[in-house]
Amino acid sequence: MFDSNQMGQRPTAVDLFAGAGGFSLGAIRSGFEVKFAVENDKFAVQTYKRNIFNESGVSNPVVLDGSILEYDPTEVADFHFQDRSCDLVLGGPPCQGFSTHRILNAGVNDPRNELVLAYFDFVKALKPKVFLMENVPGILWDRHRPYLDKFYAEGARAGYDVRQPIVLDARDFGVPQRRKRVFVLGVRCDVNVPQEFSWPSRQTHCDPAKVIDSSEPWVSCSHVFDPTSENDTNNIHMNHGAELIQAFKNTPINGGSRKDSGRLLACHKGHDGHKDVYGRIDPSKPAPTMTTACINPSKGRFVHPTEHHGITVRQAARIQTFPDHFVFEGGLTAAGRQIGNAVPIELGRVLTSEIMKNLIVSDSRRLGVAGTDFEPAQRNEF
Repeated sequence: MFDSNQMGQRPTAVDLFAGAGGFSLGAIRSGFEVKFAVENDKFAVQTYKRNIFNESGVSNPVVLDGSILEYDPTEVADFHFQDRSCDLVLGGPPCQGFSTHRILNAGVNDPRNELVLAYFDFVKALKPKVFLMENVPGILWDRHRPYLDKFYAEGARAGYDVRQPIVLDARDFGVPQRRKRVFVLGVRCDVNVPQEFSWPSRQTHCDPAKVIDSSEPWVSCSHVFDPTSENDTNNIHMNHGAELIQAFKNTPINGGSRKDSGRLLACHKGHDGHKDVYGRIDPSKPAPTMTTACINPSKGRFVHPTEHHGITVRQAARIQTFPDHFVFEGGLTAAGRQIGNAVPIELGRVLTSEIMKNLIVSDSRRLGVAGTDFEPAQRNEF
């Protein structure tokens, strides 16, 4: 079997639970070739096929349209890696419930445990040098310990050194958004790890009031609201009733809150409720976290800084550092869900670039493999 880096070929990646392709696009921009992805949301699959297939460095990747449980990992691995090996597996089992549901008594019948087992069935079949899992911070709560313990046990059983989970904030890596997510890195035990390899990756941006070393200030989200092209099909937002539009008009621009509008919801009488609901985004700072409901002002601080409506799909996508040529399929709600579930492109690029440099290329050079000098794509603005 040939190594994935022979003859100057790009290192390979696989994206499990791929969504619209945010993690895939970040990896492509750091020099990886995505061989295949797995996703069961039909609109996310349509989005992935429309966009990722058009990215440079991608040679006809395949999207396995369905649940990861429907596929035989060995058959899939043998088919897609007949004469090459897999370098990187991205993604992580879905995080539904990690913010609200208890799994203290979760056992072998918990569906998330089933997905963890399926995830590592793919890891064992593909034998990548590295895997990188992303999830929400709630996964670290004590109530979810059984899930994380299962993940680590399966990683060790598959032959990987699984690093401790780390919490990263996307704004510390050039993303115009406050977004904390957990990342877990697994390195195959036979891979040479250079002494200089640092995990987590060193942050590139920081609080403007505390700029240190060579870090740059956090990126504000002001550019997100620049005009888009006239034919942008994702330049759409929710339609609002007259009462809500009036409330937006009464809300101070550039960061004003619902409380400032004078509109009191019946469900909030007697308490402040969720203070960010119906609030305006402050363009002078990184935006709030884009959730799966990011196009709905009733679900968070998702009102345009100066205009009287919720943010558009394109603006939400820009906050997640998707390029403007990236088109989301399925309509407003489906697009919002895809955007909220995605790994920000720029964060994915930074993390996979570190993996490329220190764990993929470095290990290949140690083994004397030819064709290991790659020129990753530079950061692309929208």
